[in-house]
Amino acid sequence: MKLKYAIILTIATAIFTTPKANANILFDIYAGANIGAGGQTIFTEDEDISKSAESYGAVLGIDIPILRFELEYNYLDSEKAQFNMGMFNLYAKMPTTIIQPYIGVGAGTTFSSKIFEEDLNESVAYQGMLGVTFGLPVIPIKLDAEARALYIPNVYEANETKSDLLNYDLRLKLRYIF
Repeated sequence: MKLKYAIILTIATAIFTTPKANANILFDIYAGANIGAGGQTIFTEDEDISKSAESYGAVLGIDIPILRFELEYNYLDSEKAQFNMGMFNLYAKMPTTIIQPYIGVGAGTTFSSKIFEEDLNESVAYQGMLGVTFGLPVIPIKLDAEARALYIPNVYEANETKSDLLNYDLRLKLRYIF
């Protein structure tokens, strides 16, 4: 009986302590999805319109010891506006083991978007992120919890006045490391 438990313990130790196949590689490739909720303000000359907003997205990136590069698709939805965005993000992180704080910036473009039920032209977008990554031991999954501020200048033009958009939200991102 003791031999049986010793064998099980040995096998479990070998499985859970064996390094990943790509342990000699200096970077990890990952794919993931994110979800967020927060608020959105459209700044006009006459008034500021604030609404709650939700965001959904997908990411593909490369994670190296101190930096992370990421391509992101994001769909932002509120009562007054819907945006599709493609972003390129750069993150700087602290190289710790399980919990990694990070700061990031991103730039990209909007496409196929609507505001006040009107179609919009493509527009540049900028974002800043502050968060923390939780590395799950044993399985190749990481969870990011982040706060994001997204700014789109001159997003809407009516009666020769231009409006800017500021979106702020809290997001959760689940990343699978290949």
